[in-house]
Amino acid sequence: MHGHSFQVQIVVEGPLDTAKGYLMDFGDIKAATTPIEQALDHRCLNDIAGLENPTSEMVAKWIWDRIKPSLPLLAEVIVCETCTSSCTFRG
Repeated sequence: MHGHSFQVQIVVEGPLDTAKGYLMDFGDIKAATTPIEQALDHRCLNDIAGLENPTSEMVAKWIWDRIKPSLPLLAEVIVCETCTSSCTFRG
């Protein structure tokens, strides 16, 4: 077992709402991702159900599975282990 400080990027895509001037409110993204952040931050990922083998790829899929229902415009979950290594999950 070893540790990482992961960075996660959430990518949404879809048609621009020209009346609003944006795709979706960042507050909606934050509402969907805050429970995920709380579940993972400063935790031993190996002890979390579904993350017994917490590779970046598995973490990205785990996050996708949990936020896709509340973020239908979700297009990608990017998990970065370092500034030069990352993976992208597109469902």
